[in-house]
Amino acid sequence: MAAPCPEDPSLERHFKGHRDAVTCVDFSFNTKQLASGSMDSCLMLWHMKPQSRAYRFVGHKDAVTCVNFSPSGHLLASGSRDKTVRIWVPNVKGESTVFRAHTATVRSVHFCSDGQSLVTASDDKTVKVWSTHRQKFLFSLSQHINWVRCAKFSPDGRLIVSASDDKTVKLWDKTSRECVHSYCEHGSFVTYVDFHPSGTCIAAASMDNTVKVWDVRTHRLLQHYQLHSAAVNALSFHPSGNYLVTASSDSTLKILDLMEGRLLYTLHGHQGPATTVAFSRTGEYFASGGSDEQVMVWKSNFDVVDYGEIIKVQRPPTMLASSSGNLPEVDFPIPPGRGRSQESVQSQPQEPISMPQTLTSTLEHIVGQLDVLTQAPE
Repeated sequence: MAAPCPEDPSLERHFKGHRDAVTCVDFSFNTKQLASGSMDSCLMLWHMKPQSRAYRFVGHKDAVTCVNFSPSGHLLASGSRDKTVRIWVPNVKGESTVFRAHTATVRSVHFCSDGQSLVTASDDKTVKVWSTHRQKFLFSLSQHINWVRCAKFSPDGRLIVSASDDKTVKLWDKTSRECVHSYCEHGSFVTYVDFHPSGTCIAAASMDNTVKVWDVRTHRLLQHYQLHSAAVNALSFHPSGNYLVTASSDSTLKILDLMEGRLLYTLHGHQGPATTVAFSRTGEYFASGGSDEQVMVWKSNFDVVDYGEIIKVQRPPTMLASSSGNLPEVDFPIPPGRGRSQESVQSQPQEPISMPQTLTSTLEHIVGQLDVLTQAPE
């Protein structure tokens, strides 16, 4: 079989050091460092430069559930089953300040784009906002009626989105502290949610095996993907806004083309559930973690447009797509002990249609589809 062509994602690095399931990953802004958290109660800080030593940060008394770099990269926040949040200085010393953030497991930590605020989510059913300076508590959002798995700021910092085991995704106004809308379409616990880079829509992952994308202005369901055969545990938008990567308990990662509303790649790297996934800030890489204690770094490759140019585009998905598992996909398993896959099986070779010269025709196609959809009876 032929080796993967350059456009296929490739496994770049394999980081081993955790002693239990990996729960979370996040790249620093300059992509020089990658942080990961684990059920082993440790935080690992990996260096992307080859032959560099990793740092192990010890401090949490129970499983680390979430990790996020501040926009500047000078701070690293982590949350834990020990009910605390720690703010670390990501260097060899690994110094941290700790605060009791919630009355139950902290599931999510996320810095605002200005670095001034931090939002946390917890099994105590609340979302809390803190000032980064001195970790001062600001306010709590408490309309969820079950564990809150994830909470994120919008790119402009004006909105907060949260995902819960009450099967809802809630959109909050940070200034008024009001719940603007509840999205109730998921059939099971909502495990993860994030904003599209444009800030105009959100994507959520669920234990009902689906991913859904909503417009935060009209609250309309834009896209629905039923591609995984088990719970979807995490997702991450490519900074261009054209792609979404998902991680599932079916052990695969999947890359979706949002402009086309279709599956591009299925990646088999982890043995057992893939628990977390995140793109780097440029989109050149994405990292994944799993119950197999592995942290993997993948080179995206599939986006052939200059990153500086594509990041300026950030077009939100505008079409209603309902995708099931019978779509063309690239499927390449990674044999144990082998870094890069040697096999690429592609049912129909297709280039990702996100190139500038094809954007016009793609958008015309989308508008045409919307016309058809809006004429259909409710």
